[in-house]
Amino acid sequence: MNIEFASKLNHFGKTREPFFFVIDYAAKHFYASALASLEKGILYRIETQTNAMENVIKKPFSWQKNLPSKEHYLSQIASVIEEIKSGNTYMLNLTSPTKVTLNCSLENLFYSANAPFKLCFKEEFVCFSPERFVKIEANQISTYPMKGTIDASIPHAEKMILDDEKEKAEHVMVVDLLRNDLSMVAREVRVEKFRYVEKIQAGTKELLQISSKITGKLEENWHEHVGDIIAKLLPAGSISGTPKRKSVEIIERVENYDRGYFTGIFGIYDGYSLDSAVMIRFLEKTENGYVFKSGGGITLLSDALKEYDELCDKVYIPVF
Repeated sequence: MNIEFASKLNHFGKTREPFFFVIDYAAKHFYASALASLEKGILYRIETQTNAMENVIKKPFSWQKNLPSKEHYLSQIASVIEEIKSGNTYMLNLTSPTKVTLNCSLENLFYSANAPFKLCFKEEFVCFSPERFVKIEANQISTYPMKGTIDASIPHAEKMILDDEKEKAEHVMVVDLLRNDLSMVAREVRVEKFRYVEKIQAGTKELLQISSKITGKLEENWHEHVGDIIAKLLPAGSISGTPKRKSVEIIERVENYDRGYFTGIFGIYDGYSLDSAVMIRFLEKTENGYVFKSGGGITLLSDALKEYDELCDKVYIPVF
């Protein structure tokens, strides 16, 4: 748990002060601010809640991607499979960076992109996430794991993804992990909706995404402990693996790069409720240019070539 992060959010919660927060994957670096004094250059949209301006003129842009080495990614998958066979992990989210060239600002991408959860952070990174982390309202905490993606244009795509044994196993494992995670901070935890289909826009392509909804009840004084609640749930189960601690160790060794804020979380608290998202579909500005980070869940049933294709398919900007 990041004690400083939890303490700061707890302080805001105790006074019911609306705030914004963002924390990286490793829970080492974070930013938290009262909404009333949020720095310039931070733009967010969490479904209907936003500080973005309306009717902004979006400039046309172009970008190109230099996809990661297939051979290297396949060798990483092979390493993960060996860890699974050894019983060290059962499902692990493996990611990789993709170098891209871009001819516009990240703020312009923020305004150009269509996603329920968006963040532009000081021209350092931008994300267009389809995945909520947790939502807290009326003393109930809910999480919505997303696992399983397919091109909606494929004939019988919905039946195909729902019947896919690998995707089913991966989804069951992450649901079980997140159910256990919520049990650390809530009571009466249950899976309210299991493996329902949502449509998301991936650039010019439409995808089907499989989600579930898990809920639990919190004490009425949860506001005073909101930082502790969030910190205990990190990192998000859908972007780490199960068992979580060992999977995170394997990720660090196999991926061999710094995820940074990618697969961390961001969110807002309005004094009454909290909503947050997992930072996926993520583009970052680095000293060596722009990098898009993406990945997918690996299980014993994974087809390595399909996993590489999924990694590449997730390198997109969901424009309007």
